[in-house]
Amino acid sequence: MGIFRRGKDIINSNINAMLDKAEDPEKMIKLMMQEMEDTLVDLKSSIAAKMASRTQAQKDLKVLEGRVNRWTERSEMAVEKGRDDLAKEALIEKKKANDDLEAVKRDIDHLTQIIDETKGNILTLEEKLQTVIQKHKLLIQRAIHAKEKKEVNQTIRHATGAEAMVRFNEFENKIERMEAEAEMTTVGNNSLEAEFAKMESGSDVEDELAELKKTMGKKSAPKSEAK
Repeated sequence: MGIFRRGKDIINSNINAMLDKAEDPEKMIKLMMQEMEDTLVDLKSSIAAKMASRTQAQKDLKVLEGRVNRWTERSEMAVEKGRDDLAKEALIEKKKANDDLEAVKRDIDHLTQIIDETKGNILTLEEKLQTVIQKHKLLIQRAIHAKEKKEVNQTIRHATGAEAMVRFNEFENKIERMEAEAEMTTVGNNSLEAEFAKMESGSDVEDELAELKKTMGKKSAPKSEAK
């Protein structure tokens, strides 16, 4: 692909549409920036060469204009001297010089057109390059935001997903079993405590009853003697 064709393709391209369709916009932007920079270097190098060619063509134009004038003067001088044969030769040379002069003029016009068009392309391409550079900065920020959002969404999805619920239910059941086992252990300990408390309570009651009987026996003895 020629340099000017490549430059036009980049200029006419819809940067935003290309980036929206790209699977990896950041990578595409870097490639696009590199291509634009390379194209700008080529365009500037080409336009420098074209300007040099035009400068040389303008010098050739002045030389040919002088040649045309010189053969014109010679043809007139030959006519004045009655040398029609030389006048004809002078006119032939004049025509050759004039044809060369017109060809150089066309070259200069063509070079000027290319130079002007290339200058416009360079300006447009530089503007697009700046747009892409700004787009690259925004894209990096968007990529960071998208990555963070993706991580958050994955965390939420894992937290609300089926696997998470299964693990949660298993954990809940395990806790319930542990609570039941603890309750059973507590019940067993309470029964044991109750038996010992009953025995201890019974022993105390027996002792207290014996003491009571003993005390009452002492009080009832004098009444028997009175009888």
